Parts: sequence; C-alpha cells; structure tokens
Amino acid sequence: MKIAFLGPVATFTDLAVRQLFPKEDAIPFVTIPECIDAAAAGDVDFAVVPVENALEGSVNITLDYLIHEVPLFIVGEATTPIKQHLMVHPDNKDKWERTEVIFSHSHALAQCHKFLHRELKGVASERMTSTAAAAKYVMEHPDIHAAAIANGLAAVEYGLEIVKENIHDYSHNHTRFIILSKMEKGAAGTSLGSHGEKTTLVVTLPSDRTGALHQVLSAFSWRNLNLSKIESRPTKTGLGNYFFIIDIERGMDEVLIPGAIAELEALGCSVKVLGSYPSYKV
Repeated sequence: MKIAFLGPVATFTDLAVRQLFPKEDAIPFVTIPECIDAAAAGDVDFAVVPVENALEGSVNITLDYLIHEVPLFIVGEATTPIKQHLMVHPDNKDKWERTEVIFSHSHALAQCHKFLHRELKGVASERMTSTAAAAKYVMEHPDIHAAAIANGLAAVEYGLEIVKENIHDYSHNHTRFIILSKMEKGAAGTSLGSHGEKTTLVVTLPSDRTGALHQVLSAFSWRNLNLSKIESRPTKTGLGNYFFIIDIERGMDEVLIPGAIAELEALGCSVKVLGSYPSYKV
C-alpha cells in the first residue's frame, strides 16, 4: 500500500506513519491539501494528516479542506506525544547560543515559547512548512548561525546536533492525526491495536434560533453518548453561519447513533458522517 503524509521525511506525521504502517510505502507531500488530494485521486491508499494539537488546538486547514473540498472518510486516528528539540548544524554546535534565527513550524515555535523567551530572547524566528523542513534547511545552510526546532528523528535524518532536548513548554503535549481514505471502512495494514472507537459527525443547524444547539446536544445526552469534542467552523456562506464537528466516543452502532442522527434530521439539521473508526496510540 501507499501512504501519503505531511513531509518531508522525519516530520511528526512521518513518525506516526512509521508506527501505524511500518511495512508500507510512505510518500511525503509538501502540504496537507496535497496529501488529501493524493488519497482522493487514488494515487495513495491512505493519507495521514494532523488534525489537532493539545496546546494549539485544531488544524483548521485539515478540517476545512476535508469538509469543503474533498469528500474522504476518516478511517482511523492516532495520538502521539510531541517532543521538541533545539538542533543546529554540527559546525555550529559549540556556538549555538549565538544563534541568530530559529526555523520551525508555527505550532512548534508556539509550543516552545517559554524556552525561546528565556534562553534565546530576541532571536528572530522564521516559519517553515514543517519541523522537518526547518531541520533540512538548517543542514543545508551551515554558513548561517541558525537553529531548528524539530523531533529527534529529524536530527538523525538530516545530521544535526541536538543542543537542547525537550524544550516544549508542557510535557503533556500530544498531536492527533487522522487516517483518510476513499473507502468508508478499514485502515488495513496498521500494526497497532486500537484503544477504542469514535464516530465523527458534521452537523449544520437549520437556522440561528434560540435553543437550537441545546436541542442538538440533548439528542446525544439522553442516549448517554459521550462527546469528546464539539467545535464550530464557518460554513463559508456568510458571517455568523457555522456548522459543528462532533466527536462521539463510540463506534457506529445499529441503534443509538443512528437514532441521534434521525432526531437531528427531524429537527431540520443537516448531518454528515465523516467516519466511524478505531483510535490508536503511537
């Protein structure tokens, strides 16, 4: 099988893919939309992309592109710990404190704010498409006093020296990745056992009326369906128009979730099932 992931090699997405699909052909793409497009076109069997970080929240480009642009199914999710390290070119190992610019993904820079403010206050930062791209750039430019924030795999892959380990502000930092496919079921080939099931719905209210969201939530509440997340996103049809992404801590069954969906539709809501899928920890 072929697995698309947000590249280049040695991103956190790559780390997740290596755990999920260790024997499959993993193909890096530059952007999240390119990953999703590859799965939609049938060029790959699955696409693995980040969807949520414990500190920075949802990855909006993933949610918006999946809902508005490409109709794929979520067939699995994986949660992985995020450990950020400061790394430099080997030639600059002994003078890393004279770093003039730091390269990384915007989320990684935000996740290491306290360290940067304390240890490298005033040093400029530059955003890159990924932490691995930052590591690759620093390796290719030994002539500048630059550092990258990335994971340990990136240091090994691109031959950088880690000068400060675990510089992230919070030890409980995790990122959730979703596995996308044209097929509604089955992340076939994954090597991990699941830690539970989830179902994700997209619910659009019929109109902005008093109590509408309360009615939606009540449909799950009285059925004792636990919601692990509910988030609003703009419908892109006008200011103040939103839909809701709802994660249910249960796989699709024959009674409870279909009954909740039927109740929502009876209220005039539009409901789309993005997927019912296993949850993994890597």
